[in-house]
Amino acid sequence: MPKVSSVIVPYATYLRVYEPLAAFPEPERDHWARYARRADRPSYQDELRRSLADLLPTPPVAVPVQESADAFVAEVDGVLCVCPWRTRLRGWQALGELGDELPKPVLDAVLPEVVRRQAAQDYERWLARNPDARPWIRTSTWQVPLHWFVLVSDEERRFDKGSGDIPPMLRYRTPMVEARRRVARALRTLKDAIDEGPLIDGLLDVGRWLEEFHPRSLVELDYGGLVHTLPAGELEDDHSAADVTHGIDALRRGDAEAAGEAYGRLVERWRSVRDRRSAN
Repeated sequence: MPKVSSVIVPYATYLRVYEPLAAFPEPERDHWARYARRADRPSYQDELRRSLADLLPTPPVAVPVQESADAFVAEVDGVLCVCPWRTRLRGWQALGELGDELPKPVLDAVLPEVVRRQAAQDYERWLARNPDARPWIRTSTWQVPLHWFVLVSDEERRFDKGSGDIPPMLRYRTPMVEARRRVARALRTLKDAIDEGPLIDGLLDVGRWLEEFHPRSLVELDYGGLVHTLPAGELEDDHSAADVTHGIDALRRGDAEAAGEAYGRLVERWRSVRDRRSAN
């Protein structure tokens, strides 16, 4: 794994989809097949380094001029799967959300208005030519959205403490069919129990996104840079996916007290992360 001691790691988490090569049309399929054989494929940290480097020029590069030709690679039951970075598309989408995240004076200091306006116009023109485009990676800063945990189970959790310059890692991977099944089941339970709310809205949105991909894909939830905000002991004991599962199962049984206890554990666990976000 790469060293990160010289890199400022954004406190971001990721939801990724790895699709089998058969899901891609030619000549893209051939490109990814050749790419997967490369020994020098970039890592998670390399993607972060490139993104951060674009912010250094004056004016900063809000969105890459060209789309990335890189991807993450995984093998699922002997089938080669890839998760294209699509950094340019994700940059455009993230730029559109910045206004809700930062006060305007801060936003203007980070990315001048003229830069944002030009990027928005470029995106509109590109989207008119590519109306069905969607990213293989979703990103969230300073949190793991609660509805992401619905897609995975505690048995799929993989934790590595790390050592020296190797950071800790907390990640879940699940087959696409399982992720879709869990979303559908949770939606039925939540709609019966609470009718509407942000958790339902989030599940509807991520469920529509998952339907865009091949059924033999792999879904990955990665704590990413957020591991650096949590003490090692708390990170090792983090079983948020299990708490979400227990809470939904309790609602399905009509046990409001047990559902409340599961929710309370989640709130307590993530309070320290929210506090650090406010402090920054």
